Amino acid sequence: MGTELDCDVLVIGGGVVGLTTGVVLAERGVRVRLWTRDPVGRTTSAVAGALWWPYRIEPVASARTWALRSLEVYEELAVRPGATGVRMVEGVLGETALDEVGSWAAARLPGLRMATAGEYPVGSGVRARLPLIDMPVHLAWLRERFVAAGGVVEECAVTDPAEAAAPVVVNCTGLGARELVPDPSVRPVRGQLVVVANPGVRTWTVSTGADGSMAYLFPQPGRLVLGGTAEEDAWSTEPDPEVAAAIVRRCAVLCPAVAGARVLEHRVGLRPARDAVRLERVPGADGRAWVHNYGHGGAGVTVAWGCAEEAAALAAR
Repeated sequence: MGTELDCDVLVIGGGVVGLTTGVVLAERGVRVRLWTRDPVGRTTSAVAGALWWPYRIEPVASARTWALRSLEVYEELAVRPGATGVRMVEGVLGETALDEVGSWAAARLPGLRMATAGEYPVGSGVRARLPLIDMPVHLAWLRERFVAAGGVVEECAVTDPAEAAAPVVVNCTGLGARELVPDPSVRPVRGQLVVVANPGVRTWTVSTGADGSMAYLFPQPGRLVLGGTAEEDAWSTEPDPEVAAAIVRRCAVLCPAVAGARVLEHRVGLRPARDAVRLERVPGADGRAWVHNYGHGGAGVTVAWGCAEEAAALAAR
């Protein structure tokens, strides 16, 4: 693959960040190829919860800007939830006060209020209406939209930057950037989920225990996603039965009905954490340009469109 590719821009990475970046570029008339190591349905993004909210991402100010732009897009996509996988759903951010949400978000979330004791019986929380995204559906929709705009998807693992023989390369490899760039500052934050038959839960809940442990319930079509964990520098993608049992116990405190819910699936994803998102253009070998767009931690879905538009502008520069 060392020969020059028939494209203006090569995007590496088929998760939500790579696909969204590809869509933005292709719809601006750029000839784009996208290389993905895994089929779209087996990327880290496919495992995500995925609630719109900045989580484990730096720098905070930039992340909020990217998130608000993405919120605009998700609100539009939520008009067709069956096709796009995006719905606007009510829920509670536990252990949160209204003033902690911040004016940056409050101005865009008109229904924001304190949760009632009936909505969140284990403490104080904020009730909000946020995008909740069914990732398998959304990723498939992004891929179709990318191809419809003229983009080309190829399953291809890239181990050597020299293989990316295009005038501009956009690196959306997430945790893969650790080896590809190489950038040892990218590290995994392991997240484990339990997917159960939904016992009738219609709203989402995110809760943080006094010991820092997380519990969240995300109702998706035909299932309920229970989480979760955030294990720093843990590389295993095998579900841990003890961790799964603990997740169900924590979620049952919030919603007793999940204690006996039938387990459909166990999932593990490795969030690509970094001290700050890397979103910049740098000169590469042979006069090529590299645009890096990785290190989004647990907020790739939340900031995908904002980052994609910035990356596309850098690629076209």
